[in-house]
Amino acid sequence: MRSTFGAGAQRVETSPLAAAAGVLEADTHVVLQRHGIDGYVLPHMIDHFANAAALEELDCDRALALGSVGSLRADLPIGTLIDPDDFIALGASPSGFTDHRAHTIPGFDVTWRSRVRGAFEGQGQEIVEGGIYWESPGPRFETPAEIRLFAAHADVVGMTLGGECCALCERRIACAAICVVDNMANGIGPDPLTLEEFERGQTASADRLLAALERALPELI
Repeated sequence: MRSTFGAGAQRVETSPLAAAAGVLEADTHVVLQRHGIDGYVLPHMIDHFANAAALEELDCDRALALGSVGSLRADLPIGTLIDPDDFIALGASPSGFTDHRAHTIPGFDVTWRSRVRGAFEGQGQEIVEGGIYWESPGPRFETPAEIRLFAAHADVVGMTLGGECCALCERRIACAAICVVDNMANGIGPDPLTLEEFERGQTASADRLLAALERALPELI
């Protein structure tokens, strides 16, 4: 997702082992484009550990991840913003470390989550508090049978945020996420999911999410 909250930002150079996607630095914050700046990095090819290392190099102590998700519940319609409090990411890469630092307990930071949610709600934006994010590796979308399995244990499905949170936690960077529902996951809605439907929802939802973030951002610095 791109937005004017990164307008005028300059690209930041980090060590060769960091930032596979690329980082932009603005006056008060940095913007990490997980899918890349110069091209598009597919979800399953994103190096979350390199990205987290880049943020650590830049002395970031917290990160707000933005995610596009499919809804696993009929009562979470397209356009809903949700603040997940846990995730399932069974296929995520195990660790960016090869020593004792690989033993971590990942999760979204409770205090940072509360602050993020308050900033959005303070701008009049309704946020669904809590929920389980299921990370599916992608890049393909899921079958209806897979979605039925996920829906028994989670509320939304995406392709990046679980592994990203694990990598940030390894670097002791507090993580919170705001997800926007772009589609009803395949088999949840009355009709099969199509790429055209997904792309329409993604475009409309991204504009809304980024506008809300720009209003909330001053409270998060």
